[in-house]
Amino acid sequence: MDFDDTPEEAEFRAAARAFLDANAIRRAPGAVEGYRRGQDKPGALEAAKDFQRRKAEAGFAGINWPVEWGGRGGTQIQQIIYDQEEARYDVLTGIFGIGVNLALPTICTWGTDAHRARFAGPCLRGEEVWCQLFSEPAGGSDLAALRTRAVRDGDGWVVNGQKIWTSGAHYCDFGILVARTDPDRPKHEGLSYFILDMKSPGVEIRPIRQISGSAHFNEVFFTDVRIADDRRVGPVGAGWKVALTTLMRERYGMRAAPGPDFEEAFALAQALTLEDGPALANAAVREKLAEWYTRTQGLRFTRFRTMTALSRGQTPGPESSIIKLVAGNKLQEIAAWGLDLMGMAGSESGEALPLGGLFEEALLYAPALRIAGGTDEIMRNIIAERVLGLPPDIRADKGMAFRDVPTGPR
Repeated sequence: MDFDDTPEEAEFRAAARAFLDANAIRRAPGAVEGYRRGQDKPGALEAAKDFQRRKAEAGFAGINWPVEWGGRGGTQIQQIIYDQEEARYDVLTGIFGIGVNLALPTICTWGTDAHRARFAGPCLRGEEVWCQLFSEPAGGSDLAALRTRAVRDGDGWVVNGQKIWTSGAHYCDFGILVARTDPDRPKHEGLSYFILDMKSPGVEIRPIRQISGSAHFNEVFFTDVRIADDRRVGPVGAGWKVALTTLMRERYGMRAAPGPDFEEAFALAQALTLEDGPALANAAVREKLAEWYTRTQGLRFTRFRTMTALSRGQTPGPESSIIKLVAGNKLQEIAAWGLDLMGMAGSESGEALPLGGLFEEALLYAPALRIAGGTDEIMRNIIAERVLGLPPDIRADKGMAFRDVPTGPR
């Protein structure tokens, strides 16, 4: 395992840091970016687009995209290095994550030259924003169970159905859509992958108000929405294979869960006094801190394994599933522990709370991180099958036409 940058990586890191120093504001020492914090503020989208444009002009957008796609032609480890540096600054580039990291790499891999010419540049420069229309009420972790239909009609398709948990749909220009085009085939074989103009007639977007007060998730309904066949990506019926390209990039691209982490928990214990004295002197508090420090270091070194593999040009293993499973649960535990430690003060809200209300905010969003990008159960299945070599779950619907799969009373 390598812990230090190579000379070439160190040079790239210095260049990235110089660009960020000149174009962004560094976050204050000890400050932690809250989940989606600032994304709903007036002018946030415009400011994000301006930064993304400058980032693309400097060659730091699509670092690992091939040159023919409009990218830098760099390595995955360079992308990771840049992401590490950018995480220290107050920028909202996550708005473009679906397009730059998931949608366009998939489209450029499976799509046509016309797709690449039309969509790659505007996406990279932040001129057009993308969302991911995958999950449905009956098809989330089991994505292939989706029921949104696309029926062939002349030189296009007519789409009817519903998607849910679509981040950013209310401000996005385009979406990547997986729909069922052949219900007579087994569920993984009857899907197709499309590019959808989110302003198309028949698209209805309904924001989902979350317990945190934010509304970046949405339900999206399709009523006789027409999509031209030249907006189909990959062959008809190959939507599952195309979607796997998106899903694998999503899995490898997962960043660490936002704070609070061990350092914030330690800072909170330093700041509080309990009935029996300083919180940091309490044996139960110290035991929890020691546990989280150990897990934090374990996650840190597991991420180094992934970075080392990428630096050597290798494909990472299932480490990302381990990281997500451990980090999501740890975040939820730390958030709940922090509010408990505050006692009655933990029932208050707002930035008057210790660390600006970070623990309160985290308690509200932490459960979602155990679902997004694959539930805990999915992560455990991946670890069981690909790390421990255990047999896969039995699939009773294997080989069965989707229309014949039992779905309960209707």
